Amino acid sequence: MLKEIYPQQDPLKVVNAFALTYLSFELLFRFMLQSLPVIDIKPLLILPFKKNKVVNFVLIKSLFSFYNLLPLLLIIPFGLYCILKEGYPVANMLGWMIAMYLITLCVNYFNFIIKKRFTENLKALIPVLVAGVVLALLDYLEIFELGGYFGEILNFVYLNPFLAIVPFVLLIVLYIWNYKNLLGKFYLDSGLKGKNKTADTKEFGWTKRFGSIAPFLQQDLKLIWRNKRPKTTIYMSLILLSYGLIFYPNDTYQDMPSFFVFVGIFMTGIFMINFGQFVPSWDSSYYPMIMAQNIPMKQYLASKMGLITFSVAVLAILTTPYVYFGWNILLLNIACAIYNMGVNVPLLIYAGSYNKKAIDLDKSPFMNYQGTGATQWLVSLPLLLVPILFFWLINKFVNYEVAMGVLAGLGVIGLLLRPAILNFLAQRYRQRKYVMIQGFKQKGD
Repeated sequence: MLKEIYPQQDPLKVVNAFALTYLSFELLFRFMLQSLPVIDIKPLLILPFKKNKVVNFVLIKSLFSFYNLLPLLLIIPFGLYCILKEGYPVANMLGWMIAMYLITLCVNYFNFIIKKRFTENLKALIPVLVAGVVLALLDYLEIFELGGYFGEILNFVYLNPFLAIVPFVLLIVLYIWNYKNLLGKFYLDSGLKGKNKTADTKEFGWTKRFGSIAPFLQQDLKLIWRNKRPKTTIYMSLILLSYGLIFYPNDTYQDMPSFFVFVGIFMTGIFMINFGQFVPSWDSSYYPMIMAQNIPMKQYLASKMGLITFSVAVLAILTTPYVYFGWNILLLNIACAIYNMGVNVPLLIYAGSYNKKAIDLDKSPFMNYQGTGATQWLVSLPLLLVPILFFWLINKFVNYEVAMGVLAGLGVIGLLLRPAILNFLAQRYRQRKYVMIQGFKQKGD
Protein backbone atom coordinates (compact mmCIF):
# COMPACT_ATOMS: atom_id res chain seq x y z
CA MET A 1 0.00 0.00 0.00
CA LEU A 2 2.84 2.39 0.83
CA LYS A 3 4.49 1.67 -2.53
CA GLU A 4 1.24 2.54 -4.28
CA ILE A 5 0.58 5.74 -2.29
CA TYR A 6 4.23 6.90 -2.16
CA PRO A 7 5.85 5.20 -5.19
CA GLN A 8 8.91 7.47 -5.19
CA GLN A 9 9.67 7.23 -1.46
CA ASP A 10 11.38 4.73 0.80
CA PRO A 11 8.61 2.78 2.67
CA LEU A 12 10.62 2.74 5.91
CA LYS A 13 11.12 6.51 5.87
CA VAL A 14 7.40 7.01 5.23
CA VAL A 15 6.53 4.81 8.22
CA ASN A 16 9.07 6.62 10.40
CA ALA A 17 7.60 9.99 9.41
CA PHE A 18 4.15 8.89 10.62
CA ALA A 19 5.41 6.92 13.65
CA LEU A 20 4.85 9.73 16.14
CA THR A 21 1.27 10.20 14.92
CA TYR A 22 0.65 6.47 15.32
CA LEU A 23 2.15 6.44 18.83
CA SER A 24 0.04 9.44 19.82
CA PHE A 25 -3.14 7.68 18.73
CA GLU A 26 -1.99 4.51 20.49
CA LEU A 27 -1.48 6.46 23.72
CA LEU A 28 -4.96 7.99 23.37
CA PHE A 29 -6.42 4.55 22.62
CA ARG A 30 -4.76 3.06 25.69
CA PHE A 31 -5.78 5.98 27.88
CA MET A 32 -9.42 5.51 26.92
CA LEU A 33 -9.56 1.70 27.03
CA GLN A 34 -6.65 0.15 28.93
CA SER A 35 -7.14 -0.42 32.65
CA LEU A 36 -4.47 0.20 35.25
CA PRO A 37 -2.77 -2.99 36.54
CA VAL A 38 -4.47 -4.00 39.78
CA ILE A 39 -4.28 -6.87 42.25
CA ASP A 40 -6.12 -7.62 45.47
CA ILE A 41 -3.36 -7.20 48.05
CA LYS A 42 -5.39 -7.93 51.20
CA PRO A 43 -4.89 -11.75 51.10
CA LEU A 44 -1.20 -11.28 50.26
CA LEU A 45 -0.36 -9.02 53.19
CA ILE A 46 -0.70 -11.89 55.67
CA LEU A 47 1.34 -14.32 53.52
CA PRO A 48 5.15 -14.53 53.26
CA PHE A 49 5.35 -12.65 49.96
CA LYS A 50 7.73 -9.75 49.56
CA LYS A 51 6.07 -6.57 48.33
CA ASN A 52 8.57 -6.03 45.55
CA LYS A 53 7.80 -9.48 44.08
CA VAL A 54 4.08 -8.73 43.96
CA VAL A 55 4.63 -5.33 42.37
CA ASN A 56 7.02 -6.79 39.79
CA PHE A 57 4.47 -9.51 39.02
CA VAL A 58 1.77 -6.90 38.35
CA LEU A 59 3.97 -4.78 36.09
CA ILE A 60 5.46 -7.70 34.16
CA LYS A 61 2.02 -9.24 33.73
CA SER A 62 0.87 -6.03 32.00
CA LEU A 63 3.47 -6.63 29.26
CA PHE A 64 1.46 -9.64 28.06
CA SER A 65 -1.79 -7.74 27.70
CA PHE A 66 -3.75 -7.64 24.45
CA TYR A 67 -2.75 -4.00 23.91
CA ASN A 68 0.95 -4.92 23.80
CA LEU A 69 0.43 -7.74 21.32
CA LEU A 70 -1.41 -5.59 18.76
CA PRO A 71 1.68 -3.56 17.69
CA LEU A 72 3.45 -6.81 16.79
CA LEU A 73 0.81 -7.35 14.10
CA LEU A 74 2.08 -4.18 12.43
CA ILE A 75 5.80 -4.23 13.22
CA ILE A 76 6.63 -7.87 12.36
CA PRO A 77 4.85 -8.07 8.95
CA PHE A 78 6.27 -4.71 7.89
CA GLY A 79 9.78 -5.69 9.03
CA LEU A 80 9.63 -9.00 7.18
CA TYR A 81 8.36 -7.24 4.05
CA CYS A 82 11.28 -4.80 4.13
CA ILE A 83 13.77 -7.64 4.59
CA LEU A 84 12.33 -10.11 2.08
CA LYS A 85 10.87 -7.81 -0.59
CA GLU A 86 12.90 -4.60 -0.36
CA GLY A 87 16.25 -6.13 0.52
CA TYR A 88 16.92 -4.17 3.72
CA PRO A 89 19.87 -5.43 5.81
CA VAL A 90 18.63 -7.96 8.39
CA ALA A 91 20.61 -6.55 11.31
CA ASN A 92 19.48 -2.96 10.69
CA MET A 93 15.86 -3.96 10.27
CA LEU A 94 15.88 -6.13 13.40
CA GLY A 95 17.31 -3.19 15.36
CA TRP A 96 14.50 -0.96 14.05
CA MET A 97 11.81 -3.56 14.87
CA ILE A 98 13.13 -4.06 18.40
CA ALA A 99 13.33 -0.29 18.95
CA MET A 100 9.77 0.26 17.71
CA TYR A 101 8.35 -2.47 19.92
CA LEU A 102 10.26 -1.18 22.95
CA ILE A 103 8.80 2.27 22.27
CA THR A 104 5.25 0.83 22.27
CA LEU A 105 6.03 -0.84 25.62
CA CYS A 106 7.19 2.56 26.87
CA VAL A 107 3.79 3.90 25.81
CA ASN A 108 2.25 1.10 27.91
CA TYR A 109 3.99 2.20 31.12
CA PHE A 110 3.69 5.90 30.31
CA ASN A 111 -0.07 5.43 29.96
CA PHE A 112 -0.22 4.00 33.50
CA ILE A 113 1.54 7.10 34.84
CA ILE A 114 -0.62 9.70 33.11
CA LYS A 115 -3.82 7.76 33.71
CA LYS A 116 -3.10 7.65 37.43
CA ARG A 117 -2.23 11.33 37.34
CA PHE A 118 -5.15 12.68 35.30
CA THR A 119 -8.14 10.33 35.65
CA GLU A 120 -9.06 11.84 39.00
CA ASN A 121 -8.17 15.38 37.97
CA LEU A 122 -9.57 16.19 34.55
CA LYS A 123 -8.76 19.89 34.84
CA ALA A 124 -5.04 19.08 34.91
CA LEU A 125 -5.45 17.25 31.59
CA ILE A 126 -6.64 20.36 29.73
CA PRO A 127 -3.19 22.06 29.41
CA VAL A 128 -1.73 18.76 28.16
CA LEU A 129 -4.45 18.42 25.52
CA VAL A 130 -4.05 22.05 24.47
CA ALA A 131 -0.28 21.58 24.13
CA GLY A 132 -0.87 18.44 22.06
CA VAL A 133 -3.30 20.25 19.75
CA VAL A 134 -0.88 23.17 19.33
CA LEU A 135 2.02 20.84 18.46
CA ALA A 136 -0.18 18.91 16.02
CA LEU A 137 -1.26 22.18 14.39
CA LEU A 138 2.33 23.40 14.12
CA ASP A 139 3.30 20.09 12.54
CA TYR A 140 0.35 20.25 10.11
CA LEU A 141 1.25 23.80 9.09
CA GLU A 142 4.90 22.71 8.69
CA ILE A 143 6.07 25.34 11.16
CA PHE A 144 7.56 22.86 13.63
CA GLU A 145 7.55 19.36 12.13
CA LEU A 146 7.82 17.30 15.29
CA GLY A 147 6.75 14.14 13.46
CA GLY A 148 9.49 14.70 10.91
CA TYR A 149 12.16 15.10 13.61
CA PHE A 150 10.97 11.94 15.34
CA GLY A 151 11.10 10.14 11.98
CA GLU A 152 14.71 11.26 11.51
CA ILE A 153 15.58 9.78 14.90
CA LEU A 154 14.08 6.44 13.85
CA ASN A 155 15.99 6.62 10.56
CA PHE A 156 19.17 7.09 12.60
CA VAL A 157 18.27 4.08 14.76
CA TYR A 158 17.86 2.00 11.59
CA LEU A 159 21.32 3.04 10.41
CA ASN A 160 22.77 2.32 13.87
CA PRO A 161 20.76 -0.66 15.22
CA PHE A 162 22.73 -0.78 18.48
CA LEU A 163 20.81 2.42 19.45
CA ALA A 164 17.82 0.18 20.18
CA ILE A 165 19.33 0.20 23.67
CA VAL A 166 18.00 3.78 24.13
CA PRO A 167 14.26 2.90 24.20
CA PHE A 168 15.21 -0.09 26.37
CA VAL A 169 16.77 2.26 28.93
CA LEU A 170 13.69 4.50 28.74
CA LEU A 171 11.50 1.42 29.31
CA ILE A 172 13.50 0.58 32.45
CA VAL A 173 13.09 4.15 33.73
CA LEU A 174 9.31 4.07 33.22
CA TYR A 175 9.16 0.61 34.81
CA ILE A 176 10.97 1.85 37.92
CA TRP A 177 8.70 4.90 38.06
CA ASN A 178 5.60 2.71 38.04
CA TYR A 179 7.26 0.30 40.48
CA LYS A 180 7.81 3.06 43.04
CA ASN A 181 4.26 4.37 42.58
CA LEU A 182 2.73 0.94 43.23
CA LEU A 183 5.09 0.06 46.07
CA GLY A 184 4.14 3.29 47.85
CA LYS A 185 0.49 2.18 47.86
CA PHE A 186 1.13 -1.38 49.04
CA TYR A 187 -0.52 -0.92 52.42
CA LEU A 188 -3.88 -2.03 53.68
CA ASP A 189 -4.72 1.42 54.99
CA SER A 190 -3.35 3.35 52.00
CA GLY A 191 -6.87 4.08 50.75
CA LEU A 192 -8.52 4.54 54.13
CA LYS A 193 -7.24 7.98 54.97
CA GLY A 194 -9.98 10.49 54.40
CA LYS A 195 -9.49 13.48 52.16
CA ASN A 196 -10.30 16.90 53.45
CA LYS A 197 -12.47 18.60 50.88
CA THR A 198 -14.06 21.98 51.11
CA ALA A 199 -17.78 21.80 50.58
CA ASP A 200 -18.94 23.39 47.35
CA THR A 201 -21.75 25.72 48.30
CA LYS A 202 -22.15 27.47 44.95
CA GLU A 203 -25.84 28.31 44.69
CA PHE A 204 -26.09 29.97 41.24
CA GLY A 205 -28.37 32.63 42.63
CA TRP A 206 -28.36 34.54 39.34
CA THR A 207 -30.67 31.86 37.89
CA LYS A 208 -33.58 33.34 39.87
CA ARG A 209 -34.12 35.88 37.10
CA PHE A 210 -35.43 33.06 34.87
CA GLY A 211 -38.70 32.84 36.76
CA SER A 212 -40.54 29.53 37.17
CA ILE A 213 -37.79 27.38 35.62
CA ALA A 214 -35.10 28.83 37.94
CA PRO A 215 -35.15 25.99 40.55
CA PHE A 216 -34.72 23.32 37.87
CA LEU A 217 -32.03 25.29 36.03
CA GLN A 218 -30.20 25.80 39.31
CA GLN A 219 -30.40 22.07 40.03
CA ASP A 220 -28.94 21.18 36.61
CA LEU A 221 -26.06 23.63 37.00
CA LYS A 222 -25.24 22.23 40.44
CA LEU A 223 -25.35 18.70 39.01
CA ILE A 224 -22.89 19.63 36.24
CA TRP A 225 -20.63 21.61 38.57
CA ARG A 226 -20.33 18.99 41.31
CA ASN A 227 -20.11 15.68 39.41
CA LYS A 228 -17.38 14.28 37.19
CA ARG A 229 -19.38 12.77 34.36
CA PRO A 230 -21.63 15.74 33.49
CA LYS A 231 -18.72 18.15 34.05
CA THR A 232 -16.72 16.18 31.50
CA THR A 233 -19.33 17.10 28.87
CA ILE A 234 -18.24 20.73 29.27
CA TYR A 235 -14.56 19.95 28.78
CA MET A 236 -15.23 17.69 25.81
CA SER A 237 -17.41 20.34 24.17
CA LEU A 238 -14.59 22.88 24.37
CA ILE A 239 -11.95 20.44 23.16
CA LEU A 240 -14.04 19.27 20.19
CA LEU A 241 -14.46 22.83 18.96
CA SER A 242 -11.17 22.19 17.17
CA TYR A 243 -12.92 19.48 15.10
CA GLY A 244 -13.31 21.87 12.19
CA LEU A 245 -9.55 22.17 11.79
CA ILE A 246 -9.51 18.60 10.50
CA PHE A 247 -11.94 19.30 7.67
CA TYR A 248 -12.11 22.98 6.73
CA PRO A 249 -8.48 23.28 5.49
CA ASN A 250 -8.62 19.89 3.74
CA ASP A 251 -9.03 20.14 -0.03
CA THR A 252 -10.74 16.73 -0.09
CA TYR A 253 -13.91 18.15 1.48
CA GLN A 254 -14.15 21.42 -0.43
CA ASP A 255 -16.43 19.83 -3.02
CA MET A 256 -18.57 18.19 -0.31
CA PRO A 257 -20.39 21.10 1.40
CA SER A 258 -23.02 18.76 2.83
CA PHE A 259 -20.25 17.20 4.93
CA PHE A 260 -19.68 20.62 6.52
CA VAL A 261 -23.27 20.39 7.81
CA PHE A 262 -22.21 17.39 9.88
CA VAL A 263 -19.26 19.38 11.24
CA GLY A 264 -21.48 22.37 12.06
CA ILE A 265 -24.17 20.26 13.76
CA PHE A 266 -21.51 18.38 15.70
CA MET A 267 -19.47 21.37 16.91
CA THR A 268 -22.38 23.58 17.93
CA GLY A 269 -24.33 20.65 19.38
CA ILE A 270 -21.71 18.51 21.10
CA PHE A 271 -22.92 19.50 24.59
CA MET A 272 -26.50 19.08 23.39
CA ILE A 273 -25.68 15.52 22.29
CA ASN A 274 -23.59 14.48 25.30
CA PHE A 275 -25.88 16.00 27.92
CA GLY A 276 -29.28 15.96 26.22
CA GLN A 277 -29.30 12.29 25.31
CA PHE A 278 -29.26 11.38 29.02
CA VAL A 279 -32.20 13.58 30.06
CA PRO A 280 -33.73 12.72 32.54
CA SER A 281 -31.27 9.92 33.51
CA TRP A 282 -29.00 12.55 35.11
CA ASP A 283 -31.75 13.00 37.73
CA SER A 284 -32.34 9.25 38.16
CA SER A 285 -31.27 9.16 41.82
CA TYR A 286 -34.01 11.61 42.83
CA TYR A 287 -36.42 11.40 39.87
CA PRO A 288 -39.11 9.56 41.90
CA MET A 289 -38.98 12.38 44.47
CA ILE A 290 -39.42 15.00 41.71
CA MET A 291 -42.40 13.12 40.30
CA ALA A 292 -43.97 12.90 43.76
CA GLN A 293 -43.96 16.70 44.14
CA ASN A 294 -46.44 19.21 42.77
CA ILE A 295 -44.00 20.21 40.03
CA PRO A 296 -45.28 21.08 36.53
CA MET A 297 -43.64 18.74 34.04
CA LYS A 298 -43.64 21.54 31.46
CA GLN A 299 -41.40 23.73 33.65
CA TYR A 300 -39.06 20.80 34.34
CA LEU A 301 -38.59 20.15 30.61
CA ALA A 302 -38.41 23.87 29.75
CA SER A 303 -35.39 24.23 32.05
CA LYS A 304 -33.64 21.32 30.31
CA MET A 305 -34.37 22.76 26.87
CA GLY A 306 -33.30 26.24 27.97
CA LEU A 307 -29.95 25.03 29.29
CA ILE A 308 -29.19 22.99 26.16
CA THR A 309 -30.30 25.83 23.85
CA PHE A 310 -28.02 28.23 25.71
CA SER A 311 -25.09 25.80 25.27
CA VAL A 312 -25.72 25.68 21.50
CA ALA A 313 -25.68 29.50 21.35
CA VAL A 314 -22.39 29.68 23.29
CA LEU A 315 -20.69 27.04 21.13
CA ALA A 316 -21.93 28.80 17.98
CA ILE A 317 -20.26 32.01 19.18
CA LEU A 318 -17.04 30.11 19.92
CA THR A 319 -16.97 28.74 16.35
CA THR A 320 -16.91 32.25 14.82
CA PRO A 321 -13.09 32.16 14.32
CA TYR A 322 -13.76 29.63 11.55
CA VAL A 323 -14.71 32.66 9.43
CA TYR A 324 -11.01 32.49 8.55
CA PHE A 325 -11.97 29.67 6.13
CA GLY A 326 -14.73 31.76 4.56
CA TRP A 327 -18.00 33.51 5.36
CA ASN A 328 -19.89 30.53 3.95
CA ILE A 329 -18.46 28.37 6.77
CA LEU A 330 -19.46 30.87 9.46
CA LEU A 331 -23.00 31.28 8.10
CA LEU A 332 -23.41 27.51 7.76
CA ASN A 333 -22.34 27.00 11.39
CA ILE A 334 -24.90 29.59 12.49
CA ALA A 335 -27.61 27.88 10.41
CA CYS A 336 -26.66 24.53 11.97
CA ALA A 337 -26.83 26.08 15.45
CA ILE A 338 -30.34 27.46 14.79
CA TYR A 339 -31.38 24.05 13.45
CA ASN A 340 -30.00 22.42 16.61
CA MET A 341 -31.97 24.82 18.81
CA GLY A 342 -35.28 24.48 17.01
CA VAL A 343 -35.29 20.85 15.83
CA ASN A 344 -32.63 18.71 17.50
CA VAL A 345 -33.16 19.96 21.06
CA PRO A 346 -36.87 18.93 21.12
CA LEU A 347 -35.93 15.68 19.35
CA LEU A 348 -33.42 14.80 22.08
CA ILE A 349 -35.87 15.66 24.86
CA TYR A 350 -38.50 13.46 23.18
CA ALA A 351 -35.99 10.60 22.92
CA GLY A 352 -35.31 11.11 26.63
CA SER A 353 -38.83 9.91 27.42
CA TYR A 354 -37.58 6.41 26.51
CA ASN A 355 -34.66 6.59 28.97
CA LYS A 356 -35.09 4.31 31.95
CA LYS A 357 -31.51 3.48 32.89
CA ALA A 358 -30.02 5.11 35.98
CA ILE A 359 -26.68 6.95 35.95
CA ASP A 360 -24.22 6.93 38.85
CA LEU A 361 -22.76 10.44 38.77
CA ASP A 362 -19.74 9.45 40.88
CA LYS A 363 -18.39 6.96 38.35
CA SER A 364 -15.48 7.81 36.07
CA PRO A 365 -16.65 9.30 32.76
CA PHE A 366 -14.07 7.48 30.63
CA MET A 367 -15.52 4.59 28.63
CA ASN A 368 -18.54 4.66 30.93
CA TYR A 369 -21.61 3.46 29.03
CA GLN A 370 -23.89 3.47 32.06
CA GLY A 371 -27.30 4.81 31.08
CA THR A 372 -26.64 4.11 27.40
CA GLY A 373 -29.27 2.08 25.56
CA ALA A 374 -30.73 1.63 22.11
CA THR A 375 -32.37 5.06 22.33
CA GLN A 376 -29.00 6.84 22.43
CA TRP A 377 -27.78 5.06 19.31
CA LEU A 378 -31.01 5.37 17.32
CA VAL A 379 -31.56 9.07 18.01
CA SER A 380 -28.17 9.92 16.49
CA LEU A 381 -29.44 8.97 13.02
CA PRO A 382 -32.15 11.65 12.63
CA LEU A 383 -30.05 14.05 14.71
CA LEU A 384 -27.20 14.12 12.17
CA LEU A 385 -28.43 12.53 8.95
CA VAL A 386 -31.71 14.44 8.45
CA PRO A 387 -30.12 17.94 8.22
CA ILE A 388 -27.38 16.56 5.98
CA LEU A 389 -30.00 15.01 3.68
CA PHE A 390 -32.05 18.23 3.54
CA PHE A 391 -28.99 20.31 2.77
CA TRP A 392 -27.65 17.88 0.14
CA LEU A 393 -30.94 17.71 -1.78
CA ILE A 394 -31.55 21.47 -1.82
CA ASN A 395 -27.91 22.30 -2.55
CA LYS A 396 -27.92 19.82 -5.46
CA PHE A 397 -31.13 21.00 -7.07
CA VAL A 398 -31.17 24.69 -6.04
CA ASN A 399 -28.06 26.26 -4.50
CA TYR A 400 -25.92 26.55 -1.36
CA GLU A 401 -27.55 29.71 0.02
CA VAL A 402 -31.10 28.33 -0.21
CA ALA A 403 -30.04 25.05 1.43
CA MET A 404 -28.47 27.00 4.26
CA GLY A 405 -31.60 29.14 4.60
CA VAL A 406 -33.84 26.05 4.79
CA LEU A 407 -31.80 24.66 7.71
CA ALA A 408 -32.03 27.96 9.57
CA GLY A 409 -35.72 28.27 8.66
CA LEU A 410 -36.56 24.85 10.09
CA GLY A 411 -34.80 25.88 13.29
CA VAL A 412 -36.75 29.14 13.52
CA ILE A 413 -40.05 27.28 13.00
CA GLY A 414 -39.08 24.92 15.80
CA LEU A 415 -38.32 27.83 18.13
CA LEU A 416 -41.64 29.52 17.32
CA LEU A 417 -43.51 26.27 17.99
CA ARG A 418 -41.63 25.55 21.22
CA PRO A 419 -44.62 26.28 23.56
CA ALA A 420 -46.76 23.74 21.68
CA ILE A 421 -43.85 21.29 21.53
CA LEU A 422 -43.35 21.64 25.29
CA ASN A 423 -47.01 20.79 25.90
CA PHE A 424 -46.65 17.66 23.77
CA LEU A 425 -43.42 16.62 25.49
CA ALA A 426 -44.89 17.19 28.96
CA GLN A 427 -47.80 14.93 28.07
CA ARG A 428 -45.40 12.32 26.75
CA TYR A 429 -43.31 12.34 29.95
CA ARG A 430 -46.42 12.06 32.09
CA GLN A 431 -47.45 8.96 30.14
CA ARG A 432 -44.01 7.40 30.67
CA LYS A 433 -43.61 8.51 34.29
CA TYR A 434 -44.06 5.17 36.05
CA VAL A 435 -42.06 3.21 33.48
CA MET A 436 -39.13 5.59 33.96
CA ILE A 437 -39.38 5.54 37.76
CA GLN A 438 -39.36 1.74 37.77
CA GLY A 439 -36.39 1.67 35.41
CA PHE A 440 -34.37 4.13 37.48
CA LYS A 441 -34.82 1.90 40.53
CA GLN A 442 -32.80 -0.79 38.76
CA LYS A 443 -29.25 0.25 39.58
CA GLY A 444 -27.48 -2.19 37.32
CA ASP A 445 -25.51 -0.97 34.34
